[in-house]
Amino acid sequence: MRDSLRQKVIDVCNKKIQTKGENVNVSFYAFFANKNENPELLMEAATWWIQDHKLDHFEKATKILEMMRPSK
Repeated sequence: MRDSLRQKVIDVCNKKIQTKGENVNVSFYAFFANKNENPELLMEAATWWIQDHKLDHFEKATKILEMMRPSK
């Protein structure tokens, strides 16, 4: 996942957690505007979410944040 998308995921998850609490769920669509302005980036997020990690449509934002942490 490119760095700009990773940062967007982190920012959106943090904002959702701040406003709605630790139990808030997100979908990969949450990282994009309602218009499909960047189909390549949307497909990158969808591939990471669905094919690479086999996540459900909605997942806890805290889980996604944890997945965004760099591997040691």
